[in-house]
Amino acid sequence: MSEPSRSPIKDKPLRLPGQSLTDERDRILEDKLTLPLIAAVFLLVMAGLEWWRYFVPQKPNPWTVTVMAAVGLAYLVWQVFKYLPRLKQLRQAIDGERAVGQYLERLRSEGYQVFHDLIGEGFNVDHAVVGPAGVFTIETKTWSKPAKGEPRIEFNGERLVAAGYEPDRDPIVQAKAQSSWLRRLIEETTGRRITVRPVVVFPGWFVKQSEGSTRDVWVLEPKALPSFLAHEENRLSPEDVKLISYHLSRFIRVGETQRT
Repeated sequence: MSEPSRSPIKDKPLRLPGQSLTDERDRILEDKLTLPLIAAVFLLVMAGLEWWRYFVPQKPNPWTVTVMAAVGLAYLVWQVFKYLPRLKQLRQAIDGERAVGQYLERLRSEGYQVFHDLIGEGFNVDHAVVGPAGVFTIETKTWSKPAKGEPRIEFNGERLVAAGYEPDRDPIVQAKAQSSWLRRLIEETTGRRITVRPVVVFPGWFVKQSEGSTRDVWVLEPKALPSFLAHEENRLSPEDVKLISYHLSRFIRVGETQRT
């Protein structure tokens, strides 16, 4: 009998960019589409078998199984058309979060720690950055560009307009809520009161900001973030960065263990 063994990995790995979106996509594929696909294939095979038997002397009646196969196939098609738009949205959002996440990884050389997909109560923070300039939550909005006209985001400090339209769900409110949650989490785990600045990034869009609009929230194209950070004064010491990063890492890993 072989000796008992255990995994050499002590802690759960940190989460990846877009992992919540990837999990949702996988749930749709597994829970909503896999079963009807299997059922449709099975019933089609049964129908084919019955039709084959139809041409042999036994003369069975294949109509019942054929009707069942048609119903199963129709259900599969309905499920595909029902969830295909959401799957496309998830794919675009995943690509956006991964692209932004990979871009943020470059900040490590400047003394920053980067975390992806922090899970809260019924929501997630796409990215969090901890470094000399402070702590930042980053919400990625990978919105489709308009077919015509300039892909332009305008922000005056309170109101955000995309391609001339105000979005139904205000990303500024969402970003502020996320930063408040992370600020409370850091205070609970470290005992330190740290300001957390919310950031919303729009990959591929041109962002125009009014004067003074960046006081509370940064609305940026991802490539502009390093420049904004470089112009900020240092607010955290290397020891503070290590302390906050350690507790965020533990929070993520404990959460992953509980979900597993």
